[in-house]
Amino acid sequence: MLSKKKDKIINDPIYGFVTLENGIITDLIDHPFFQRLRKISQLGLSYLVYPGAHHSRFHHAIGCLYLMNKAITQLKNKGHLITNQEAEALKIAILLHDIGHGPFSHALEHSIASDISHEHISSHFMQNLNAQFEGKLSLAIKIFKNKHPKKFLHQLVSSQLDMDRLDYLKRDSFFSGVTEGNIGTERIINMLNIVDDNLVVEEKGIYSIEKFLIARRLMYWQVYLHKTVVSSENMLIKVLKRAKYLMMNKKVIFATPSLAIFLKNNFTSYDFNKNPDLLLNFSELDDNDIYTCLKYWKNENDFVLSNLSSMILNRRILKIKVQKNDFNQTEIDEKVNEFSKKNKISNEEAQYFIFSNKVSNSTYNIEKSNINILMKTGEVIDITSASDQFNIDALNKTVNKYFLCYPNILLF
Repeated sequence: MLSKKKDKIINDPIYGFVTLENGIITDLIDHPFFQRLRKISQLGLSYLVYPGAHHSRFHHAIGCLYLMNKAITQLKNKGHLITNQEAEALKIAILLHDIGHGPFSHALEHSIASDISHEHISSHFMQNLNAQFEGKLSLAIKIFKNKHPKKFLHQLVSSQLDMDRLDYLKRDSFFSGVTEGNIGTERIINMLNIVDDNLVVEEKGIYSIEKFLIARRLMYWQVYLHKTVVSSENMLIKVLKRAKYLMMNKKVIFATPSLAIFLKNNFTSYDFNKNPDLLLNFSELDDNDIYTCLKYWKNENDFVLSNLSSMILNRRILKIKVQKNDFNQTEIDEKVNEFSKKNKISNEEAQYFIFSNKVSNSTYNIEKSNINILMKTGEVIDITSASDQFNIDALNKTVNKYFLCYPNILLF
């Protein structure tokens, strides 16, 4: 009689030993589509500010799986019915929720292909894997797309208090060293419950949720939207834009085969729907394609491509000003004119180095979904009503910050 294969164990720096159940879970983890996540940076170019932030989407997905296991156990212990099939589907859905990320994650979200989010590409990957695994992902896809009759299952995967957010805040805090993001995931999960098919947090967990929301706000401004990160990631977007412009205008420049097809075409969600092979091309892309190209492009004759590539590789980041109001166009035009004259390039080319935009963040979007608190009286109310620390106007407000990136003229 054949012995059953043993479950695998991963030693995670956040949670310790994480058990990976033998079967569909380990088969998916071993698949090339998932292994690719080892080479996709979780935090884009944030390592240029926080040198420890080199963790990958693979780390994050494994962490989410661990937390989902914990949440399922906790909810079942409180008497809620989650069948074995639903539990497995939840684990598959959270494991694959970020599989559609491209190189450097959010930094190049719309640079490789336009008009398609990583969530939609994740959905394409899941459909492809479902065919390969003979329909074993069908229930997970229903949960992922919020088409399962039990709505709380989707909320565990995607909501304002899902396993994704609980892991990335704690993990990104750990690897960046920004301690403000270190939330109490264990306590939050222990306080989870279900009322009327909706995920709720028991009243005893209010303070943990308050800390979670504050941590999320601080992590966005200190890490995800740190001004140097914003500048460097916009430089990366600009260099990809320049490479695409040159290739689409028949200029011969180096590109890895997997990246070249995306630089030569403006693919959208329509193309991913129409051409299944495009997903396979995308699955060959990772951070290494971009790094390799940057090392070649720094020696190209094109002023924009060579200088931006060299600057990113050598951490010579564009200066950045951040303010509450939009920048004066006259100030921008003056910098563009000065830079173009000094370097004998066109104003259009100078605008790859001098540009303005904005970043936005809202701590809590009540219109999207709620974080509901189950009071001891049995009443279910929103966190903004349950907490004496927050008011809805402050939490729900979208904060915009405007930035202007420009070079130190002495660099050129």
